[in-house]
Amino acid sequence: MKEVDARGLSCPEPIMLTMEALKDADGPIKVLVSEPVQQTNVEKLCKYQKKSVTAEVKDDYIELTIE
Repeated sequence: MKEVDARGLSCPEPIMLTMEALKDADGPIKVLVSEPVQQTNVEKLCKYQKKSVTAEVKDDYIELTIE
């Protein structure tokens, strides 16, 4: 599983990194973000790309799994 660590990055960096990972992905992608607004933006991108996404809140970050 490919992992994108976008914790602490400002928009649009998490989106750009996620888009790049989606281009090269041949399976699920795990995206780590630190802010709810980053989560929302990645979820919007996934909806636009017709990908499913699930979110799990960890201690100090949010883990998004894109399939």
